[in-house]
Amino acid sequence: MTNPVTITIDQITFSTSEDNTILHAAEEIGISIPTICFHDATTSNALCRICVVEVKGARTLIPACVAKVTDGMEVQTKNERVNLARKTILEMLASTSDLSQSPEILAMVDEYQADVNRFPDAESRNPDIIDDNSMFIRDYAKCILCWRCVQVCADDAQYAYAINFKDRGYHTQISTFFSKPLPETSCVFCGQCIGVCPTNALKPKKQWLLELGSNPTEIMSLTRSERKKLIKR
Repeated sequence: MTNPVTITIDQITFSTSEDNTILHAAEEIGISIPTICFHDATTSNALCRICVVEVKGARTLIPACVAKVTDGMEVQTKNERVNLARKTILEMLASTSDLSQSPEILAMVDEYQADVNRFPDAESRNPDIIDDNSMFIRDYAKCILCWRCVQVCADDAQYAYAINFKDRGYHTQISTFFSKPLPETSCVFCGQCIGVCPTNALKPKKQWLLELGSNPTEIMSLTRSERKKLIKR
């Protein structure tokens, strides 16, 4: 352990490396802090804020996925303030996004007793499903803008830079540059973006067709036809 520091998390005092985040330090003593945008394969960005904790002396709640531990730090991972913040975040996500295929997030909704109907006047995001290739579909009605797919497509893994954010504010959405179809971008269809997506906003084409009721023969015919079109181009 390099330069150990002594910290207290949920009344448990222990030593850990000063290079650790609060999230990883908590894991060392068996304390699980909920995460959504965080993934071990991508750079932490603290976008979703579901991992916030209370640090003694800090004015605001602190995102555990990016905050480094310091000597003498005292942390509470669960209390009324923390739980209310997480509950509100989940309620806001549910008001604008389709979480029906997000089992981990739905489990958090149950755990924090979030009211998914708390914001009845909120406008749900319902963009059309993008079906422009034979490998996977993009259903951004389910997207929560966690940034995992953008990161894994860029410097965290693939270095393809095929996707990024477009627009701003409420209209922000994951897209390709100039909104081009994926086959016309630098996408290599590695599937890593699908692997890190927590909500099934990105889904294998065959799985999607099965869910729509297509049989295996129809699926092979449909995807084969699309592959032939791409070859001709």
